[in-house]
Amino acid sequence: MEIIYKTDIIPPAEQVIELYNKAGLPRPTNDKERLQKMYDNSNLVVTAWDNGKLIGVSRSITDWVWCCYLADLAVDPGYQKSGMGKKLIELTKEKVGEQSMILLLSVPTAFQYYPKVGFTKEDRAFAIYRTK
Repeated sequence: MEIIYKTDIIPPAEQVIELYNKAGLPRPTNDKERLQKMYDNSNLVVTAWDNGKLIGVSRSITDWVWCCYLADLAVDPGYQKSGMGKKLIELTKEKVGEQSMILLLSVPTAFQYYPKVGFTKEDRAFAIYRTK
């Protein structure tokens, strides 16, 4: 098994939907058009592939010099606990460089994961939630 990481490709929405559903990531996977727009409007996507199959993704929005919002991190359950999530984060950080911080909103099931891969928990975030 040779895992290939790429930063020069936007995966097809169908593959992203399959990955998100397998990983249990709460995203609008029943709305292919909306999910495609999420990717079309992101400016940093790191993917992991095994023989042409999408098995991991880190999707971010960044200005490249101050902050990077890590919007989605998903790893196929068959590859979890292999270090792939950490590698996707490392590659994201490598691409945005030393001037930029990485921020994210965690799903409850990942609260214990992010400190293990280098994130510091913050208590000063605010949100205006979507209505749809």
